[in-house]
Amino acid sequence: MSTTALEDSVEVGTEMIDERIAKVVFRNASRHHALNAELLGALEAQLTMLASKGVPVVILTSGVGEKVWSAGHDIGELESDRDPIAWGKPLERVLRQVRGYPGVVIAMVSGSVWGGAVDLLMSCDLVVADTTVSLAMTSANIGLPYSTSGLLRFINNLPIHILKEMFFCARPLDAAEAERHGVLNRVVQPADIEAATLQMAAGIAAKAPLAISAVKEQLRILEDAVPVPADAMERIAELRRQACSGEDMQEGLSAFAQRRPPQFSGR
Repeated sequence: MSTTALEDSVEVGTEMIDERIAKVVFRNASRHHALNAELLGALEAQLTMLASKGVPVVILTSGVGEKVWSAGHDIGELESDRDPIAWGKPLERVLRQVRGYPGVVIAMVSGSVWGGAVDLLMSCDLVVADTTVSLAMTSANIGLPYSTSGLLRFINNLPIHILKEMFFCARPLDAAEAERHGVLNRVVQPADIEAATLQMAAGIAAKAPLAISAVKEQLRILEDAVPVPADAMERIAELRRQACSGEDMQEGLSAFAQRRPPQFSGR
């Protein structure tokens, strides 16, 4: 297993199950596997390496039996970067790389998934989860407006009213509900998740990789083919700019750091 060790407890490693299946494990144990810039950079490098080698199936996970699969974007970085989900930022680059990977990326998920990590899960081609999984979007708790590209990914995965409830109420979806809405491909008992994921990966690896890659890219293009007028994009950009630079986001970050309920003013 090749592993890139970063500062503190952060590392990203790749294990070749066989010549056609790789398992990429990201770890940030002291921060519930939060997706900080270093971890995302290492993940981007690992996926680039695997794509260059033509590995047709990648399993992405933070491990089996985790209480938290990932806490999402590292909140500590928001003090210096008020819009971590903008187009050129590390998280968005990794999400595009997962969606554009020339093979199948399977998320193997145990435990709770938060914020940007839900977007990462939804950017994967397939998701195998155990019964402990829950998915929560909590950006409204800190005043962060989610990106347009991110919302389009959610629209492609969830009914609109469920999506709104997730973002407006920060209500988690449990594994059963997420499976019912088609977000999860398989839900198994915790003891069975690794076997179920490897079985799915092996089945895909036995198929024609060029055909699968072609279908994946066609689907990505078709999903992204949503024409939006220029003036609408400009209005969206201004609404996001106002929210990211407003008092509410600073209050949300302060409240999170101080472990107290935020007092939002709408400014």
